[in-house]
Amino acid sequence: MRYEDRRAAGRLLAERLDGLRGQDVVVLGLPRGGMPVAAEVARHLGAPLDVLVVRKLGVPQQPEWAFGAIGEHGVRVLNRDVIAEAGPAVAEQEAVERAERIELERRVRGYRQGRPALPLAGRTAVVVDDGLATGATAEAACRVVRGQGAAQVVLAVPVGSAHGVARLRRVADAVVCPLTQQVLGSVGAWYRRFRQTPDSEVTALLTEAARAPAEPAAPPNREVLLPAAGAQLGARLVVPDGAPAAVAFAHGSGSGRHSPRNRYVATALNRAGLATLLLDLLTDAEAHERHNVFDILLLARRLHAASVWLRGETGLPVAYFGASTGAAAALEAAALSGSGILSVVSRGGRPDLATPAALTRVRAPTLLIVGSLDAEVLSLNRLAGDRMHCEHRIAVVPGATHLFEEPGALTTVAELARDWFTAHLDRPTAGTPPRRSA
Repeated sequence: MRYEDRRAAGRLLAERLDGLRGQDVVVLGLPRGGMPVAAEVARHLGAPLDVLVVRKLGVPQQPEWAFGAIGEHGVRVLNRDVIAEAGPAVAEQEAVERAERIELERRVRGYRQGRPALPLAGRTAVVVDDGLATGATAEAACRVVRGQGAAQVVLAVPVGSAHGVARLRRVADAVVCPLTQQVLGSVGAWYRRFRQTPDSEVTALLTEAARAPAEPAAPPNREVLLPAAGAQLGARLVVPDGAPAAVAFAHGSGSGRHSPRNRYVATALNRAGLATLLLDLLTDAEAHERHNVFDILLLARRLHAASVWLRGETGLPVAYFGASTGAAAALEAAALSGSGILSVVSRGGRPDLATPAALTRVRAPTLLIVGSLDAEVLSLNRLAGDRMHCEHRIAVVPGATHLFEEPGALTTVAELARDWFTAHLDRPTAGTPPRRSA
């Protein structure tokens, strides 16, 4: 897999960082190539964007061998091991630092155009670059950010070497890298378009970010325990003001309410004004028993009970979003008499695991989303669709595999789900003939 360009890489990277939405985050791009990536991450997280100018302090006569690094506000990080081995005199170290600080300040002035640096003390700093080869620059950046008082340092890169990622895990609190390669080669080889990023683009991105209005605060989320078919289930409830409906999520095997993919979709639905309930259909003890994961009828009973609770808690009509085996549970639950479910969306689902009788009884409009490269599951969805008498459609996401990890694939899923749910907020009256679409 290759990224189309840095912006496309930034959008995919942003999906992996979705759990940071609503937190006190600052996104920091390493110039120059890291800035277009960072701009997409900041836009998705609704976080402020700044530039992180770092200068390595090279050993005299061997400038690529760094004995330290410097950042703004007088921050200096030294590598005592390199100093001990290379032996640069204190006067030599100071001379190198003076020269590099002059260059650092020149670049900062050019990029920021007089704007002050964003404060990092006590905040989560997300350091972004377009790739990670040796990791030397990224390591220096993370250490400098830590020196500026960041409470948490997250390094995020679209692609990196396995060696570099392992090295940075010892420096950053977390490293997010969707493509980790044993043999990386050049970073540019993983992009279809990898032109040089000019200083003017860095300046323009920072100016645009400074002018952008602050995003409205994300609606509060509430962790709850709800009773469902003999168990207390952990759940995360988000209800935006004026929400017209609530969507309950049925996760796939081995997943739960903390699934980053479903949280990403839920956030997109929240932005569209829909309430969401991310819940665990199994307790921790039950999840260790493999047969429970595929007990579709148990999962369906739990989901139905959760939807009854959700309707009573919020006063809103309910729809279902199911993933993998959770899609079968959603269809079984929607088929129950009097369920009153508005609509159903399946992501990479296994509707074939629902009973044939349930598939024929479902009346809620159903969207089945499948990746074009997920050939077996696509075939199973088509066979299941042939049994369904409700309005339904199969949406095929080009170039996507089962987990929709490809650039932009999960964004497409979220948009399809959002549009389906919002288009089916009102159930047809009794007697209206069902519609069927290809």
